[in-house]
Amino acid sequence: MDENAFVAPLISKLDGMLVGVIKTLPLLAIAILVLILTAAAAAMVRRLLASVLDSSHVRPSLRDLFLTLAKVATWILGFLVATTVVFPSLTPAKLLAALGLGSIAVGLAFKDIFENFLAGAMIMLRKPMRIGDFIECESVEGKVEQITIRDTYVRRTDDQLVLVPNSYLFKNPVFVRTDKTLRRFEVVCGVAYGEDADQAREVIREAVESIGELVEHGKPVEVYAREFNASSIDFTVRWWAKSKPIDMHRTRDQVVRGIKRALDEAGIEIPFPYRTLTFKEPVALQSATTEGGPH
Repeated sequence: MDENAFVAPLISKLDGMLVGVIKTLPLLAIAILVLILTAAAAAMVRRLLASVLDSSHVRPSLRDLFLTLAKVATWILGFLVATTVVFPSLTPAKLLAALGLGSIAVGLAFKDIFENFLAGAMIMLRKPMRIGDFIECESVEGKVEQITIRDTYVRRTDDQLVLVPNSYLFKNPVFVRTDKTLRRFEVVCGVAYGEDADQAREVIREAVESIGELVEHGKPVEVYAREFNASSIDFTVRWWAKSKPIDMHRTRDQVVRGIKRALDEAGIEIPFPYRTLTFKEPVALQSATTEGGPH
């Protein structure tokens, strides 16, 4: 058989492909130009939006969310325009339909990423949780340093950094310790059964009220008898102080030492646990002996 019968169609195909590529080159150049303009537009939109948000005093986490969404929206628009330039037959409607069909597979593949993204957006919109707040969620406790689209950066009091997925914070209860500047604290103090309970309560209350600036004097100090314990009558002592963890430790130190000092000065016993043993049968006592004989 003649070789030209096989070579000619191949050459014809290659020629057609080359012609198609040459015809597409201007469109590719235009698409690249569109993407370059998109990058410039995204940067300009980010700067303009940042200046507007800064002047409106929006919370930092919410500001970052708006800037990220504006950047993503600008790039999606630029990508759609560049795609329709390279493939004129592919209209934006067809492209959106194709993206809609593919979004199911993409959603399943990136379920965790999308979940954290949406949770991050909701956290940023949620007012009580702010940058700088001390929070506690399950086993995570510390200061919120940064909220990103996927993670929240929590700095523990021992200076370790914990990256918490946003969905974890969104699904579980979060205690915002510094939602307000003041927080109520409490300790339990016991006095012996032989002491006057009313006198002990007044001594404890006056001891806490006499503490300096660490205890908030605009709020009442509360002392309540709570239960009969094994060797003491226990009182719940409540006071208000600043809400940060370091303030909690400092004021608790002052309160415990102040109560101990006041009870000692008043001669009121703070008992330690003791046990009384009873036996069913009488126990014979045997006196101690030495080498010289019995005493």
